[in-house]
Amino acid sequence: MTIAKLLLVDDETAFLDAMKRRLTKRNFEVYTATSGMDALDLLSDEGEKVEVVILDVKMPGMDGIETLAEIKRKFPLVEVVMLTGHGTVPSAIDGMKQGAFDYLMKPCDMDVLVAKVGEAAAKKRRHEEKIIEARMQEITTRRA
Repeated sequence: MTIAKLLLVDDETAFLDAMKRRLTKRNFEVYTATSGMDALDLLSDEGEKVEVVILDVKMPGMDGIETLAEIKRKFPLVEVVMLTGHGTVPSAIDGMKQGAFDYLMKPCDMDVLVAKVGEAAAKKRRHEEKIIEARMQEITTRRA
C-alpha cells in the first residue's frame, strides 16, 4: 500500500533517480520533475494525486522559492518540503515563511525525510477532511 504520493523536483537527474528508487522502495508513489515549470505542469495534470512535493531550493530558471509560491497559489493544499544545500538556508527559511511544510539539508537522512513526508501527507489529508466536512455541513444545513 502506498504511504503517500510525492512529486520530487530537482535539476540533478542522478540525485532525482536515486531518491526516486529509495522512496519507491519505502512504498511511496513518486513522480519526478527536473524544473519548477515541469513540476507545475505535472501538478496541473496530476494535482489531485500529489500530496507532497519535495522541492530543491536551488535550480536554474524558476528556483525552488518561485516554484513554491506558484504551487501554493495554484494548489494550496499540496504540502511542500524544501531541500537545501550549503549556503541556501536563508532561502529555505524564506520558503517556510511562504508556506513550505518544512525544510531539510542535503544530503538528508532518509528516515528523517520519510518521517517529514508522512507528517506532511497527514496534514494535507486532515485539511481535505475538514473541507469535506464543511461542505457536508453546508449541504445539510441548506436542506433543513
